[in-house]
Amino acid sequence: MNKITIAIADDHQLFLKSLGMMIESFKNFKIDIEAQNGQMLIEKLEKASALPDIILLDVNMPVMDGPATAAYLSVKYPAIKLVALSMKDDDITIISMIKAGVCSYLLKDMHPDELEKALNQIADKGYYNADAANMNYRRLLLKQEISVLEKITNREKEFLELACSDLTYSHIARKMGVSDKTVDGYRASLFQKLNVQSRVGMVLEALRRNLASL
Repeated sequence: MNKITIAIADDHQLFLKSLGMMIESFKNFKIDIEAQNGQMLIEKLEKASALPDIILLDVNMPVMDGPATAAYLSVKYPAIKLVALSMKDDDITIISMIKAGVCSYLLKDMHPDELEKALNQIADKGYYNADAANMNYRRLLLKQEISVLEKITNREKEFLELACSDLTYSHIARKMGVSDKTVDGYRASLFQKLNVQSRVGMVLEALRRNLASL
């Protein structure tokens, strides 16, 4: 069985090497390329005999950062699955990466078992959403017949579209002509309906279900 090939771009060499060694220890994966910034990664990809299946991109890199690299690669190599790597769950930054073309984001401090699970799901399904992975199984067991799409109101759909931008929640409230408290209500309702716990998780799930667009 051929292993799934991965490239990593991160400017912290110790993390880069450690992550590479960890992924190499997983059963189904092999590291093909390591680079310290987006420009170096692109140069290595152009010289590579074969392209990787997945590229892990650090968000903050010198020379060419994560969003710029993702935007270039998503056009140049659309078949490669791009994944954001982040030190923190920064909604606006990660959403900028999603808009640039990544299919998932991974936190750098996630457990190795979760990382392996995420990589397998990205390779198999083309996306990974840590929030959606924490499904509420009691709700699934109820076998509710009404789809999520039917349960989401028009105002919630409007909110979802705006949540996929780089606007803050306060700016979204002003744009929708409602109070911050009302927007908080839309958010809480959608978190429950989409089985997610964060704005980024909500955006990823909305895009996966075609409930919103970038």
